[in-house]
Amino acid sequence: MFRSILALLALLAVPAAAQQAAPVPAPQGPRVAITTADGPIVVALDAEHAPISTANFLRYVDAKRFDGITFFRSMKLPWTAGIIQAGQRDPRKLYPPIAHEPTSATGLSHVEGVISMARREPGTAQGDWSITVGDMTGLDAKPGAPGDNAGYAVFGRVVEGMDVVKRIWSAPTDPDAGEGAMKGQMLTPPVRILTVRRVP
Repeated sequence: MFRSILALLALLAVPAAAQQAAPVPAPQGPRVAITTADGPIVVALDAEHAPISTANFLRYVDAKRFDGITFFRSMKLPWTAGIIQAGQRDPRKLYPPIAHEPTSATGLSHVEGVISMARREPGTAQGDWSITVGDMTGLDAKPGAPGDNAGYAVFGRVVEGMDVVKRIWSAPTDPDAGEGAMKGQMLTPPVRILTVRRVP
């Protein structure tokens, strides 16, 4: 079973037409190059607003624990939005879970191209993360809403290679693979991540 998933993704998503999120400048923190079999993606991390999630991601990067993982999931919504998800599947290479950084505290939002932590319950995020296609502000925290309203922790944004993200997102999925909210969203084949490195 997958350890960290965006299990509530379909329920939390909001159509892009209803969101009208304002343009957000790229974070000024560390940049990381995600080299995939489909091309490179560069993300700028937001250590200022999401220091815990950023430090966690960089810990995996510096230990080279993201080398050889895959983008295994593409969740596609009818209004041309969704996510691609990658993660470390080997439990021997996972670090302990981190504290949750809700968007209501960080001031960040799930606009197109952000990278955020996947999780089960708040405080369970480890080595799984996703990148948004289209604005997905339904994944933001909603204080006071019923149920699990903590959202997902945004900690950076794609600054190069959004075309690669969309190519991965558009790749075929297996309608019979996956469990629960992830059924039908498993990429076939998964897209290999060759290396993940800090950009000097």
